[in-house]
Amino acid sequence: MWKRWVISIVVNALSLMIVSTIFEDFYLSSVSAAVIAAIVLSIINIIIKPILILFTLPATILTLGLFLFVINAITLMITQGIIGDAFIIDGFSTALFAAIIMALLNLIAQKAFIEPMQR
Repeated sequence: MWKRWVISIVVNALSLMIVSTIFEDFYLSSVSAAVIAAIVLSIINIIIKPILILFTLPATILTLGLFLFVINAITLMITQGIIGDAFIIDGFSTALFAAIIMALLNLIAQKAFIEPMQR
C-alpha cells in the first residue's frame, strides 16, 4: 500500500514539473514544492474528490465522464490555495488544461512503467 502511494507521489510530482514547463501560468518554485504539492494533491484526492464526484454525478454522467477533468482542475486549484506562493496557477483554464495533461502523463506512466514493474 505504501509503495503504491509513494509511486503515485513521484509520478504526480513529475507530472506537475512537466506541466510547469509547458504552461507559463503554472508555476512551481522547486522540486520540493512539486513533491509537497503532489502529497497535498493525493490527500485532497482521497478526502475531497469523492465528495465532489458525488455532488457532480449528474454532470459527470451527462458528459460521459469528461466532467472529471473539471473536478481534477478544482483539486489542483485547492492544492495551489493550500501550498501558497510555491505553487501558483493563474486561472481555471490553465488548471483545466493542466489536469488533462496530467491525466495523460499519469496514463503513460502507468502503462509504460508501473504495470510492467508490478508483473
